[in-house]
Amino acid sequence: MVGGVCGNDNWINSYLDAILDAGKAASSGGGGGGGGGGGDRPSLLLRERGHFSPARYFVEEVITGYDETDLYKTWSRANAMRSPQERNTRLENMTWRIWNLARKKKEAEEANRLLKRRLETEKPRPDAAAEMSEDLFEGEKGEDAGDASVAYGDSSASNTPRISSIDKLYIVLISLHGLVRGENMELGRDSDTSGQVKYVVELAKALSSCPGVYRVDLLTRQILAPNYDRGYGEPSETLLPTSFKNFKHERGENSGAYIIRIPFGPKDKYLAKEHLWPYVQEFVDGALSHIVHMSKTIGEEIGCGHPMWPSVIHGHYASAGVAAALLSGALNVHMVFTGHFLGRDKLEGLLKQGKQTREEINMTYKIMRRIEAEELSLDASEIVIASTRQEIEEQWNLYDGFEVMLARKLRARVKRGANCYGRYMPRMVIIPPGVEFGHMIQDFDMNGEEDSPSPASEDPPIWSEIMRFFTNPRKPLILAVARPYPEKNITTLVKAFGECRPLRELANLTLIMGNREAISKMSNMSAAVLTSVLTLIDEYDLYGQVAYPKHHKHSEVLDIYRLAARTKGAFVNVAYFEQFGVTLIEAAMHGLPVIATKNGAPVEIHQVLNNGLLVDPHDQNAIADALYKLLSEKQLWSRCRENGLKNIHQFSWPEHCKNYLSRILTLSPRYPAFASNEDQIEAPIRGRKYIVVIAVDSASKKDLACIIRNSIEATRTETSSGSTGFVLSTSLTISEIHSLLISAGMVPTDFDAFICNSGSDLFYPSRTGDSPSTSRVTFALDRNYQSHIEYHWGGEGLRKYLVKWASSVVERRGRMEKQVIFEDSEHSSTCCLAFRVVNPNYLPPLKELQKLMRVQSLRCHALYNHSATRLSVIPIHASRSQAIRYLSVRWGIELPNVAILVGETGDSDYEELFGGLHKTVVLKGEFNTPANRIHTVRRYPLQDVIALDCSNIVGVEGCSTDCMRSTLEKLGIPTK
Repeated sequence: MVGGVCGNDNWINSYLDAILDAGKAASSGGGGGGGGGGGDRPSLLLRERGHFSPARYFVEEVITGYDETDLYKTWSRANAMRSPQERNTRLENMTWRIWNLARKKKEAEEANRLLKRRLETEKPRPDAAAEMSEDLFEGEKGEDAGDASVAYGDSSASNTPRISSIDKLYIVLISLHGLVRGENMELGRDSDTSGQVKYVVELAKALSSCPGVYRVDLLTRQILAPNYDRGYGEPSETLLPTSFKNFKHERGENSGAYIIRIPFGPKDKYLAKEHLWPYVQEFVDGALSHIVHMSKTIGEEIGCGHPMWPSVIHGHYASAGVAAALLSGALNVHMVFTGHFLGRDKLEGLLKQGKQTREEINMTYKIMRRIEAEELSLDASEIVIASTRQEIEEQWNLYDGFEVMLARKLRARVKRGANCYGRYMPRMVIIPPGVEFGHMIQDFDMNGEEDSPSPASEDPPIWSEIMRFFTNPRKPLILAVARPYPEKNITTLVKAFGECRPLRELANLTLIMGNREAISKMSNMSAAVLTSVLTLIDEYDLYGQVAYPKHHKHSEVLDIYRLAARTKGAFVNVAYFEQFGVTLIEAAMHGLPVIATKNGAPVEIHQVLNNGLLVDPHDQNAIADALYKLLSEKQLWSRCRENGLKNIHQFSWPEHCKNYLSRILTLSPRYPAFASNEDQIEAPIRGRKYIVVIAVDSASKKDLACIIRNSIEATRTETSSGSTGFVLSTSLTISEIHSLLISAGMVPTDFDAFICNSGSDLFYPSRTGDSPSTSRVTFALDRNYQSHIEYHWGGEGLRKYLVKWASSVVERRGRMEKQVIFEDSEHSSTCCLAFRVVNPNYLPPLKELQKLMRVQSLRCHALYNHSATRLSVIPIHASRSQAIRYLSVRWGIELPNVAILVGETGDSDYEELFGGLHKTVVLKGEFNTPANRIHTVRRYPLQDVIALDCSNIVGVEGCSTDCMRSTLEKLGIPTK
């Protein structure tokens, strides 16, 4: 009986193995996961997979989800048959039926998922279309409206000037996180020092080698932390230029490319990118000082007689996007943005894994702050550079601030010179990353024939470091270069290799998983992945077949590609999703065919290079099949290699820079407002060494007047000497400020400037007349500042939309509806649309209003102020903190010599007044009104953007003259 059971079990296993084998071959077509190539033979790789159990797979994967009652009835009928032949036939029919149902169900689910995703990304947003002015869509039936190039371009640009005709350009790149240096980059040391670091450094070098580009600055963080190379603490580093054959004869005078390290955040501590958010504004102030200084220096160098401002400020990743947006607004220059890996896509992927809740994800990755930063980057950018069409249509299309169909329509109107009614979307441009070609392989010719092998003494040291792992080092080498992160899917690759005996017999596997000293010293996530890899190696007994070196230099990665190519191996990237995958291009550059994930950019890279196979990263059998096919079929291997080497030039840095610069040339000129000589204003603020800014929003007008009086009295001596000046920063209009000061018996000329309407207006007071009895105070509007912030301001089109929106916000009591928001013309100005709020309890959260504006492609700041009894909508580049930066640049004020007085609560732009090089004094006391609930509803916690433990932020009880005097003195602001 026991023998019968065992025999029957073996028969079932064999039978189901054959079914699964045939089913797999039928469903995949033998193509290795969609990579092309025929394959009428059934898969040979499902057999001999070590621990693989067909019966277990059948029960866990195939039968799961089907009605157990029906299965039991079918099985019972089969057992009731007296004839073994009939029983086997019944079992065979049942098994095949279930297999086919499972396969069809899986295919249908996948098709439905793809269809749903496509419909979600392609359909125009009904709320946006419904709210827009009807004539926005009038006459949009031509080619423009449906042409994808209207919304975004491909990697080539037409009708643009030749690069050689470009004037001298100053380009600023920003990449805040990771360890950035020009040579011997420590790629893989941590999760932040990866492909982006390599990308931005090579981009800076490549751009500086182009004709017409005078200087490129790559701004990053200065790191003085222990256990980190001293080079990361150097204020600047010269980058060696890249020589391009096509550009060499055209290249003229050039200042070069530099890494500029700006100190921000804790001086002696290295911070991961998730913890940099509270210090971004500190970086912005430091970067602003550098750019202003460098612009003046370049102007002197090239003899133009005036500062040479950046042509563009280019942010890389979300945090640098925020910094670039603030610098772009402060200097009135164009912003370009590259997301690299987008937050919404990451959030979606993590939620699908089901291992963390949304709250846990946000706590770990600060994901909501990151998403809001990406939305702000869309608001401020002129151009967004994407690597692939998929990035635009499936990733950026998830954001409030971008929608493919609407972008096409707006672009069509711009091309015809029609009115867009204040609506604007950045131009999406597809420019794949470049690759340095200075290390092209020389070991093979284009036919894949190996040259005479080099003597062992000439082999790179990393070769022996890898080869020591292998029992038979002459086998083809399967190479994976990826950080030990779950999304890189390294464990599935090891399983695919371990469970496929034919593949193990054919090839070796090399895993380059960054650098490490000890697993115990790695982050929890990386340590878990690496531990899983080592456990699998032990479980499948892969010793002598898998290499996983602990250390490698950045320069040695190229040698590792060469080693894999020399052994006629393959490169593999089976990440669950790949944003771009520069490693795929590097592999092709070294004549190495690839097996790549079918999710993300590799699909479009494959269309260009055609040098390998694409696979489903979730299907380890497909991965194994594809690798075996590529390595065992020599003609296929040679053809993939030749295709890669033949087509790789399309991913060169010269090609990238040519397209990059041609896009910049299409931008209309923008000039910093303080560079203009048209509006000369004589203002005492020019000579001030110290500035005290009063920005207390949480006090009544009576208490505010008291705070103003005590602040001025606290520095009366310095004020009289002309060393210290005062600025009032508020959401009040200039007429409200005048009335407040006069009623309190104060003189407006005690102030050097008034930042009004939440930063949308800037006035300088002055006294006219020859005698005190006949003189009067006038207020001069800084029209340069107004022209500075008006860029992409919606104006009348925005006002009409907001009036319509305001009428829809109502208070409901039974069947009665009462409007609660009304246009407030009295408190509006050219760049501030004000609305009166009757009942703040019915106001939508600010984040909902901001989303509504972005969906409508209206670029602006919406603010609740006056304890949420007023709504102000101002230009995207306007704010009270940005107005202070404008004053500092125009009048030569050092930001570390500025002190801003705030309350314990404030308007909804309250948080922006904390970060930066200036000092912040928090006045505590009974005069602070409670925070309205509107101000506390945020997309992210306040501590994600404010470093409350920063030494530049101090609190003081009360607002008496003595308290203010002692506090200001502690902060280095003299009072006597």
